[in-house]
Amino acid sequence: MKEQLAKIKSEALAAFGAVASPAALDELRVKYLGKKGELTAVLKQMGRLTPEERPAMGALANEVRAALEGAIESASKKLEASAMEARLKAEAIDVTVPGKPVKQGHKHPMYSALDEIKDIFVGMGFTVLDGPEVELAELNFDRLNAEEGHPSRDWSDTFYFDEDSRVMLRSQTSPMQVRAMDTMPLPIRIIAPGRVYRKDEVDATHSPMFHQVEGMVIDKNVTMADLKGTLNLLAEELFGKGTVTRFRPHHFPFTEPSCEMDVQCHKCGGAGCPTCKGEGWIELLGAGMIHPNVLRMAGIDPEEWSGWAFGMGLERTAMRRFKIADLRLIFENDVRFLEQF
Repeated sequence: MKEQLAKIKSEALAAFGAVASPAALDELRVKYLGKKGELTAVLKQMGRLTPEERPAMGALANEVRAALEGAIESASKKLEASAMEARLKAEAIDVTVPGKPVKQGHKHPMYSALDEIKDIFVGMGFTVLDGPEVELAELNFDRLNAEEGHPSRDWSDTFYFDEDSRVMLRSQTSPMQVRAMDTMPLPIRIIAPGRVYRKDEVDATHSPMFHQVEGMVIDKNVTMADLKGTLNLLAEELFGKGTVTRFRPHHFPFTEPSCEMDVQCHKCGGAGCPTCKGEGWIELLGAGMIHPNVLRMAGIDPEEWSGWAFGMGLERTAMRRFKIADLRLIFENDVRFLEQF
């Protein structure tokens, strides 16, 4: 048995010293130290020895096991070091190669226009409000004097969540005007930007999802002249001095009298082109004096207080501000387009 242990130790140490991979090392460990390994097989013969021989053979067997386990640990560390060295060589960085420049992003043109609008109105003493995109029809329509049967409440125009047509994706940010009247003390000066949703077909100036900025003022002795003066100032601040605007009579259920404000087409200068659909003008916003019914529903006396409101499409404003010909470019995320701004 002594000769067997010496032979196993000699062969195993030589094999462990020459091993080339972790898998091969594990195979050798099983071969010599596993349940059916060579050293284990020899130890199973200990029962044949006399009581006098067993202590000496047991000590020798433990010495061989310790030597093999030490050789395995040493070989394992050697293989790990070799693997790390190979990995470092494979992943080495050539510091002499020029690095790739990091491109710095910037604001989307639409949000640049929004920030400008916010700055203009904040400078005039307005407060910026934010609100939910999933809204109650009561706030989106009823409280804004748009009764049942109004065309804008039809399923062909509005995205509803329930068959009763009470919960919807807001079609305008006007519900924030109602919320402001319910919660803020008079006088009120607010703007409310945000995403809105309507069942519009996609074209150069329309999208089923777009952004609006609503504005509202309620104070004493507010007139239509205040509204026109504020909106003309907004147009000149956004588009430059001498910007040509026009106000057309219109009808909205929540304002009376009502109007729409157009700006001269930036693409054709009023001559007519596909962007303005040949009209020479691009509709920018709808506005008017707040209807007395809307004030009454908020508990505000229309004999004492008056106000005006407007709602403008942010995408169309950005188109006019940055001379963009097609609204769809704003949503397509084409880097070639966005890099121009």
